[in-house]
Amino acid sequence: MVNRAPRRDEVWLVSLDPTHGAAIQKTRPCLVVSPDEMNRYLQTVIVVPMTTTMRPYPTRVPLRFQGKSGQAALDQLRAVDRHRLVRKLGTVSPRTAQQTSAVLLEIFSR
Repeated sequence: MVNRAPRRDEVWLVSLDPTHGAAIQKTRPCLVVSPDEMNRYLQTVIVVPMTTTMRPYPTRVPLRFQGKSGQAALDQLRAVDRHRLVRKLGTVSPRTAQQTSAVLLEIFSR
């Protein structure tokens, strides 16, 4: 388990297996989207898997992270136990963080 609570807009390497059906699988970078208040007190963290497979979905946020272009797959939002977090990889740009929040608001306001 990680030594400190992950923070919103951080990218963590997360073990997503086992999965079922069309869920994104394997160990991959994920963007933390749960609020810091939740992250401090709960054993679960809400994350969005990142992918280099580009899809024209309105639920995908384009991003660049560690020199690679990809997308945050907000349609694959999930809660994971902190034990699945392997290590912190970095933080997304303020622009990516704002776009991610805007898309989440759009998804859940309908």
